[in-house]
Amino acid sequence: MVTDAPLIEGKLTRRYGEPSMKVFTTGQVAKICKVAPRTVSKWFDSGRLKGYRIPGSQDRRIPREYLIKFLKEHGMPLGDLEDEAMAKCLIVAQDQVLIENLKRELPPEKAFKVAVAASGFEAGIQAESFNPDCIIVDFSIGKIEAVQICQNLRKNIDFTDIVLIALLPDDGQPMSFDRSSINETFKKPFDAHLLAERLRTLVGSKKELV
Repeated sequence: MVTDAPLIEGKLTRRYGEPSMKVFTTGQVAKICKVAPRTVSKWFDSGRLKGYRIPGSQDRRIPREYLIKFLKEHGMPLGDLEDEAMAKCLIVAQDQVLIENLKRELPPEKAFKVAVAASGFEAGIQAESFNPDCIIVDFSIGKIEAVQICQNLRKNIDFTDIVLIALLPDDGQPMSFDRSSINETFKKPFDAHLLAERLRTLVGSKKELV
């Protein structure tokens, strides 16, 4: 007979090697949402906040995925959940039309958070403070500077696993450079929607986006 899965410190651990799923108690959700535990219980009992009860008790448990969706739907801050629930993307570009097009395809509703830098210097500062999962570098800022940005990031132990996307200009001129530091390239003009989907796939392989 299979017994109920034990709960340990907010983790639902399953037997027989099955993957674990992060869950929260009503008290933990209350702290995240900065409300009273009874308020969370009301959300749960009304069906607004999805979850389940522990068999044989009245204790409620809310899976991480449902909690994040609830917070997003009601415009509530994700707090400490933001880093693990959203793909943080840094755009290094000066073309405002390009930047706005990318922002349109990388909205918070699709689990993206975007920051912008206009130069290699700004990119370095933003990378340290924003801690992005992905950096999109528009080579129109200058090939030498763009390549240097990518290479410098790869040399930093904190960014060795970051997803690097290069946007190459379609100016009819051949562009040869060391692409070993870059994950993928897109040549202008490109479909921003396809780029967004590709980013979600690449970042989604490293963290669980909701």
